[in-house]
Amino acid sequence: MHTITKALLLGVALGPALGSPASGQERRNEQFYYPGSFNWMFLGNYPEAGRLFNAFDYGHAVLYERLYTRPDSAAAAAALQREYRYLTTDLLVRPPRFAIAEEAVEPTYARIAWRAKMMFDWAHVLHRQIYDVYADERLESAARDSIIERLTDYYLSNRRLAFSAVPKSMALMDEQYYSQVFRRTQPRFNGLIWAYHWLQVGLYEPLIVGRTTDERKAGVSAAVARFWDMLRDPPASMPRMMPMTATVAPHFTAAHPRAAVIFDNLHMMHDIISDILAADTVPRAAKGEVIAAALAEFQNPSRNVMAHEEWLMMGDMMGGIEAMGGPATGLLGRARP
Repeated sequence: MHTITKALLLGVALGPALGSPASGQERRNEQFYYPGSFNWMFLGNYPEAGRLFNAFDYGHAVLYERLYTRPDSAAAAAALQREYRYLTTDLLVRPPRFAIAEEAVEPTYARIAWRAKMMFDWAHVLHRQIYDVYADERLESAARDSIIERLTDYYLSNRRLAFSAVPKSMALMDEQYYSQVFRRTQPRFNGLIWAYHWLQVGLYEPLIVGRTTDERKAGVSAAVARFWDMLRDPPASMPRMMPMTATVAPHFTAAHPRAAVIFDNLHMMHDIISDILAADTVPRAAKGEVIAAALAEFQNPSRNVMAHEEWLMMGDMMGGIEAMGGPATGLLGRARP
């Protein structure tokens, strides 16, 4: 855990420097959680899942840093192999108690893609606050739905950092001149990222369908166990396609379609950035510019979009639930390896 400790301490030390605007630099101010007594309920009631998300954040950050700072493909492969081993045998097994200062893990990448980092952070806040609402046992179902819609409004109010709530075309992820490079060259690490994303959207389902506190706790534990199953025999045991929220979390999607679309757009952008950083067809000096152009596309609600009905069916066209890691409910009885 020494790496994580260093990252936390460095993040504290660099915080004022990284957060202060300077002439010619992009604004780096942040918008915090929407206030509410539900905040941080998920970590308190479901620590085995909540702490995993801290490890996921480190995994995304270190991936981008290694891809950008190891332009030689052999060096990148060796670095990613070491990071994959550390993540799957150490950090995920003993995840950090506190959130990671990602800019301390990805300092070089953050300099060329600070807005991407901030957009991801802002979408992750929405993820976490929705978990918190579902984890607050004091709230009735109607109150939860109302608060989640309010949280989505609050997220979208930050136009500088919000992903569009309109479904974007899968061609943006799969049919560009840099597309699919990362999944072809790093199938295990790519599968790990998709397993992260399966759990991030899949956890909503047991929190919704569970009728009692005990059922919800058991359902979350079973989903976490399913995540560990995905790492048992990589990459064969991992998702073969990017998990789509409407497919993995149909109850959540029906209740909160805007948030579900936002999370699919977020996860597509994760894949796109991995491809841009890994692709030899994008010169190193141009990677930040290409990332910025992709971000702008994912904030544009009028270009390269899908109809809502097409988006709902996209999971079936991509291979169905089994290709995306399987269902997130009906898993009781499975045990973590």
